[in-house]
Amino acid sequence: MSFNLETLARGVLAGNRRDLSRAITLIESSRSDHRASARDLLQRLAPHAGGAIRIGISGAPGVGKSTFIEALGNLVLDHGHRLAVLAVDPSSTLSGGSILGDKTRMELLSRRPEAFIRPSPAGKTLGGVTRRTRETLLLCEAAGFDVVFVETVGVGQSETAVAEMTDMFLLLLLPGGGDELQGIKRGIMELADLILVNKADGEMVASASHSALDYRSALRLIRPRVKGWQVPVKTCSALQGQGIEETWALIEEYREMITSSGELGRRRALQAKSWMWEEIAAGLLASFSEMDRIKRHIPEIEAAVSEGLTHPAAAAAELLDLFHPAGEERQRAADKPR
Repeated sequence: MSFNLETLARGVLAGNRRDLSRAITLIESSRSDHRASARDLLQRLAPHAGGAIRIGISGAPGVGKSTFIEALGNLVLDHGHRLAVLAVDPSSTLSGGSILGDKTRMELLSRRPEAFIRPSPAGKTLGGVTRRTRETLLLCEAAGFDVVFVETVGVGQSETAVAEMTDMFLLLLLPGGGDELQGIKRGIMELADLILVNKADGEMVASASHSALDYRSALRLIRPRVKGWQVPVKTCSALQGQGIEETWALIEEYREMITSSGELGRRRALQAKSWMWEEIAAGLLASFSEMDRIKRHIPEIEAAVSEGLTHPAAAAAELLDLFHPAGEERQRAADKPR
């Protein structure tokens, strides 16, 4: 697939959905020539991004994330906004493709022209997001979407990366989760800006209310991420639409507070710096793995580690030594015919 960057950039800025999809395909590509084009495209579009409210949404499988996103998303559109949903699905270990296909579970939302839903496989990336979620988010903003939802794979210690690329982190929980889930909730609850106990309907209404009370008590022991914002814990039923209007009102109140206090600008500045270092780390690892003088030694060193002949730390040091310029000189000397 070839890309005319100027035409593509104009199409994205005009809100052309086909061009936006093609631009996302470009930035998700791992081809070296595509990576260079993707950087150029992002440089062109970055000045037009940044105006949306970015909301990360996480929760354990079965908590009803897709139903909640459809309910809240339709409300957001009814309020006159344009919504982009970046739905990150678990990946098949065989094909690498999405397993769940969230778009199929947001039938009503996906039909609305003001909404753009992009499901992507998580691949091998930890953090509940894809390798290029940040870039996709910026493209959606440049295309005129003023609300962006980032739905993560699930919930756990590795699902916190979404909190580092969004303005608000919304955590969905099930009624009556029990003490056995506290181990995974504690870490992620510290990052939450809004907690909702979903499925508060039918026989679960009382259980949801008790769970919300328990979470409010637990939050008293946790310092909020944003000064002056006491993390709300509410109940809702995405299936019946209960509590959805109140949720959006809380999101707007939060956005107003962090904007007026300057917290939004500070958070995004830190996010940009974090993004830069993540790109450096990823680039260094890619360069490391592709260097001929390193690549040819990897199989034998890995075998030595697997067989217990070499300690992993010593093996890593040996490979890193080859990565440095001095290692290149030593390798050249070793390769010279004697």
